[in-house]
Amino acid sequence: MWEKIRIVFTIPELRTKILLTLALLAVYRIGYWVPLPVVDQEALSVQTGGGGFGDLIAKVSIFSASDLSQATVFGLGIMPYISASIIFQLLGTAWKPIEELRKEGEAGRKKINEYTRYLTVGLCLIQSYFYVRWWLMGSISVIDPAYISDRTGTLHFGWQITTVLIMTCGTMFLMWLGEQIDEFGIGNGISLLIMAGILARMPGAVWKQLTNIEYRLVGIGQGEQGIETLILLVVLFVGVVVGVVYITLAQRRIPTQSAKHVRGRRVYGGTRQFLPLRINQAGVMPIIFASSLLMIPHMIFNGMANLPGRWGAFFANVSAMFNGVSFMYNVMYIALIYFFCYFWTAITFNPKEISDNLKDLGTFIPGYRPGKATADYLEKVMVRITYVGAGFLAVVAIVPTIVSHFLGVDMAIASFYGGTGLLIAVSVAFDLVQKIDSHLVMRNYRGLLES
Repeated sequence: MWEKIRIVFTIPELRTKILLTLALLAVYRIGYWVPLPVVDQEALSVQTGGGGFGDLIAKVSIFSASDLSQATVFGLGIMPYISASIIFQLLGTAWKPIEELRKEGEAGRKKINEYTRYLTVGLCLIQSYFYVRWWLMGSISVIDPAYISDRTGTLHFGWQITTVLIMTCGTMFLMWLGEQIDEFGIGNGISLLIMAGILARMPGAVWKQLTNIEYRLVGIGQGEQGIETLILLVVLFVGVVVGVVYITLAQRRIPTQSAKHVRGRRVYGGTRQFLPLRINQAGVMPIIFASSLLMIPHMIFNGMANLPGRWGAFFANVSAMFNGVSFMYNVMYIALIYFFCYFWTAITFNPKEISDNLKDLGTFIPGYRPGKATADYLEKVMVRITYVGAGFLAVVAIVPTIVSHFLGVDMAIASFYGGTGLLIAVSVAFDLVQKIDSHLVMRNYRGLLES
């Protein structure tokens, strides 16, 4: 392995791409800690320490390459761009003009990317405005007194606009960084930014866990965490990562065969290939949608729990059902993951379009006529394998809750044993390795994963 890594850095073009990617990621990490000028960071961290909304922004921060609990120039992260991309991906299946642009090839893709950037700016302005209103206007204690208006007693209107523009520019700069990595670096730029934000949390979480460990045998589930708990955590982490890798790469290969045709004295075609269908076709999106959706009732009912009398107690009990650890919460979590798995797969996977493409290429699936019969078969196969993929996502999603509850581990550590962060990190890591392998194979070297 060390020899392969040495070979990677002996190829000038590949070495330049890797070093440029690392440099741009370093720029992102520096900007990650640059605070907005109007905010008292210590007061803000106290205000965002908990509660329904605090839990929501903690989860959103995982897949947005940001830290919404600290008001920085990259406070919004890359989430507005991801939201805009998802919106246009959904419109591509439901709105005729966008669907036609997708079919125009490279020119249509560039036009959709242009529209995505425009929508990103709009989302940034809206989200940053509400961010300012929520955190900066909610409590004067989080605002530096030098920026408070003597006439209104609140943040100067000019500084409100300035803060909104700073956060919008921060997100647009992150989008530009991702595009530079795509063009001049290696790997998917946006995905690498998200993975960098996830992995950056790991050293602090690991150190916190190590400081809470009693370095002696105390037994599991005894209220204290000893050496056996640490060993169990390490073994469990390796097992979960292996399982995530296995399912992430798992495919159902549909055999295909091209039709034979004769030109002159030669016979072309007739080759056997396969059509790969991923077991986890929806990726990490179902977990993101399900966790975000379930945080909304918790926020609402948690706020209504402050009502006086019996209604306050009633809403407090309802809010406890959405606290992330209750049995009812996990049942609803699994149900929503299954729903969004099928929903997202139905949007991104079009069996009729694939069937038409196979027919145009003169390729068919043995035993099925081209056209509707092939489309129905592909849809039936995808429904079955999506059930397995959704089950895998459900298990990965609730593993952090199980680890935190039964082993008494802090949720910051337990989150690395499943959920959104682990899936994103593994998927992006494999995509990066595959891109490096393509450079190595092109120069007649073995890939990093080849024995």
